[in-house]
Amino acid sequence: MAEAIAVDAPYAKLEQLEPGIARVLAHNPSAFTYYGTQTYLIGTNEVAVIDPGPDLLEHVDALEGAIGGRKVTAIMCTHTHRDHSPAAAPLAERVGAPIIGCAPLALETVGPRADASFDGDYTPDRELTDGDALEVDGEAVTTVATPGHTSNHLCFSYRGALFSGDHVMGWSTTVVVPPDGDMAAYMSSLDRLRQRDDRVYYPAHGPPVTNPRQYVRHLVGHRMQREKQIQGLVTAKALSIAEIVANAYPGLDPRLVPAAGGSVFAHLVDLERRGLVERRGDEWIAA
Repeated sequence: MAEAIAVDAPYAKLEQLEPGIARVLAHNPSAFTYYGTQTYLIGTNEVAVIDPGPDLLEHVDALEGAIGGRKVTAIMCTHTHRDHSPAAAPLAERVGAPIIGCAPLALETVGPRADASFDGDYTPDRELTDGDALEVDGEAVTTVATPGHTSNHLCFSYRGALFSGDHVMGWSTTVVVPPDGDMAAYMSSLDRLRQRDDRVYYPAHGPPVTNPRQYVRHLVGHRMQREKQIQGLVTAKALSIAEIVANAYPGLDPRLVPAAGGSVFAHLVDLERRGLVERRGDEWIAA
């Protein structure tokens, strides 16, 4: 995790990144979204929209202007956090396009959560699963299932580029918060990406990742180091999650403490499943 700095970002403007790939930045900066959500337009004569973003009038207007009357093959969502999918419905209504992408989450089945970050109104016209493909301008867009950040997270592959949503971001580590977030699934998804040969990642927040394999190896190493740190902390004595966060994240921005606690909890749940730690009420200790 990291914190965005104030910047005069190019909100509501179409930026061409390479032939057939452009983006529009939503004006929703925060400690979790960096400068905001990057919505991508892929294709030339016809387009697909990836991660339409928050339902902000300025952003939906900008997307409609960027589309410019071209046929929209699909409005695609990597997952259903509120900074990614709510603009799908109003944009679909304006441009007459189907919403295609991740499955909706049945929120009532995943237990209580500490936030209201999920888009409960998301209703896709077609759900994609791993390996599904559709065509944009005669070229394939292929789904890569990457659960972990959320259980329904997908990445999309197009022309050697991977639109990585929140699974891999160049500016920050990914928040993984149970019950829907799952650290074991996240690590497995990272390992899957490490075996691919994508030339660039375009995340929903932050700059492109131009060295994908090397960067994914770095992320895996970071998570393994954090796991060992947590194990070390609970080896000597039982600790609460708040105590683990205070030791593992010294000087952390108070706004990020709940997210850090969520990621620590995700590591602990994974370690518990593997028989390496156990719970004692609100505290955790090495098994």
